[in-house]
Amino acid sequence: MSEELGDKETWKYRFDDFTLDLDRGELRRGDAPVAVEPLAFALLCHLIENAGTLVGKDVLVETVWDGRFITDAAISTVVKSARRALGDDGTRQKYIRTVHGRGFRFVAEVTLRAPAPAAAQAAVPGPEMPQVPSETDPIGAGPTLAIVPFGLIGEPANGQFIADGLPAELITTLTRLRWLKVIARGSSFRFRGPEIDMSQIREALKASYVLTGEVELLGAHLAVSVELVDARSSQVVWAERLSGPLDEVHRLREELVVMIIAALELHIPQHEAQLARLRSPNLLDAWGHYHTGLQHMYRFNKADNALADAYFRRAVDLDPGFARADGALSFTSFRSAFLRYGGDRQTAISAARDYALRGIDLDPLDPFVNYNLGRSYWLEGTPQNGFGWLEQATALSPHFAHGLYARSWAEVMAGDGAASLEHVTRAIELSPIDPFLYAMLSAKGLAHLQIGDLEQAADWAERGARRPGAHYLIKAISAVACQIVGDTSRAVYWKDQSMAARPDASVAKYFAAFPFQDEDLRGKMREALLSLGFPET
Repeated sequence: MSEELGDKETWKYRFDDFTLDLDRGELRRGDAPVAVEPLAFALLCHLIENAGTLVGKDVLVETVWDGRFITDAAISTVVKSARRALGDDGTRQKYIRTVHGRGFRFVAEVTLRAPAPAAAQAAVPGPEMPQVPSETDPIGAGPTLAIVPFGLIGEPANGQFIADGLPAELITTLTRLRWLKVIARGSSFRFRGPEIDMSQIREALKASYVLTGEVELLGAHLAVSVELVDARSSQVVWAERLSGPLDEVHRLREELVVMIIAALELHIPQHEAQLARLRSPNLLDAWGHYHTGLQHMYRFNKADNALADAYFRRAVDLDPGFARADGALSFTSFRSAFLRYGGDRQTAISAARDYALRGIDLDPLDPFVNYNLGRSYWLEGTPQNGFGWLEQATALSPHFAHGLYARSWAEVMAGDGAASLEHVTRAIELSPIDPFLYAMLSAKGLAHLQIGDLEQAADWAERGARRPGAHYLIKAISAVACQIVGDTSRAVYWKDQSMAARPDASVAKYFAAFPFQDEDLRGKMREALLSLGFPET
C-alpha cells in the first residue's frame, strides 16, 4: 500500500476490543489482525453498518452475493464463519443474533471513530435510535432549519461579531439549498442566550431542525462547536468542532460553511428516513415516502432498488410537483440499466432520462435533479454530453459531494484525469462516510490511471473494491488497475471476485458501463480484461 494511504487515519467501527476498518479491509482484535474469509467479512461489514437493525436474508443475498441463488445452508456457513472470527457461536450469539425465519441482527454496541483532522477534533456520536415524533409533527412538509446566534465564551469585545457573523453568513449561504427551508435572520435571531428552548423555537418558527453553536475565544485561539438538533425530539443529529489561531478566522469560517452544508446534505435525509420508517405506513406522505425510498436506494442491491423505486413513485403520486422524487426515479432507473437488474435495459435508460427531464421542468435549479440528468448520458455512451448538467449541479451547490463525484466519473471517462482527480478528492473530503464512497475511491483510482500514476491507481481502486456496496464492475476496475501495474496475483484475485459476483461479467458489459473515450486507455483496459480471462461478450 502506498505511503499516501498507509499514513492516513481512517474511519473505523469499534465494538468491545474489535475494530472494523473498512478502508483497509481488515478486522482487528486489539492490535492483532483477525483472519476473515471474504464473504464473512462482507457480511460483517453489512451487519455492523446496520447495527441494531434486523437484516433479512434476502437483503444479505443481494448485498453479499449480488442476488445469486444461495441456499440457507450457504448463508448459515458464512454466518458461522463470521461468528468464529469474533469468538462467537450460535449458542451465545454475543454479536450476531439469529431471528429465526427473518434474518440477523448485530447486537453489540458499535461506535464510529472518525479520523482526527489537523484543525479539528471531531466528536462522532455512536448510533442511537431516534425518538418518534407524534403524528402531528410536520415530517411531510420537508425540513425547516432555524440557525440561532452562537454562544460566546471568552472575550466579548472581539468575539461577539464572530458569534453573530457566523450564523448570519450560514443563513445566507444555506438558502441556496432548495430542498431545505431556512428561517430568516430576523426571526431566528430573536432566540438568543445560553439556554435554548427547542420546543419554543419549534412552536414559534415551525422549525424541525435547529443549528446551535458556541464560539470560544481565548487569547489568540479560536474554537467553534456546532450541533444540529431535531427540534421535535431535542435529539442531537450531528455535532462537530473546529479550532485554530484567531488570525485564521476567515479560513475557519470557510471550512465551517463547507462542513455544515455537506453535513446537512447527508444527515438530515438520513434522519428523516429513520423517522419515516418508524411511523405507521398510512401516515407517510410524499416527503416520508421519498426519504424511506432513499434508505433503500443507498443499499445498492436489486431488491432495495425496486423498493426505493416503489416509494418514489408513491411520492410522485402524492405530490406531482415534487421534483426531487422524479430525480430519485431517474436514479433508480439509472441503477437498473447500469447494473442490468433485469427487464429491458433500453427502457430503463429512457426512463432515467425522462424522469430527470421531468424533474428539470419542475425545478431547474435543484442540484440533485441536474446531477441525475447529467449522469443519464453515461448510459448512452456519451458522458461528455452530460457535462453541462453536472456543472450546473455543482454551480448551484458547490459543496454537493455527489455532484462532484459524478463530474469526476464523467471527466475520467472523457479523458480528463487531472480534473477528475481534483473533483473526486473534493467529494471525498466533503463526505468521507458517503454511501457512494466505494465508487468515489474507485474513480480516484481511474483518475490516477488516466494520468499515468499506476501505483496510486491500483491502491485507490483496491480501496474502492473493498468497500461495502462495491459491485462486480468496481471489482473489475481493481482487477484492471492491478493488471496494468503488473501485479498479476492481485489482479486475478479481483477478477475472481468480479466473476463470482456476476458470472456474466464481460469486456462488453464493462465498456457499456464505462464508455471511456481515451482510445489508448481503453486499449490497455481491454488488453488487461482479456488477459485475465474476462469473456468478450
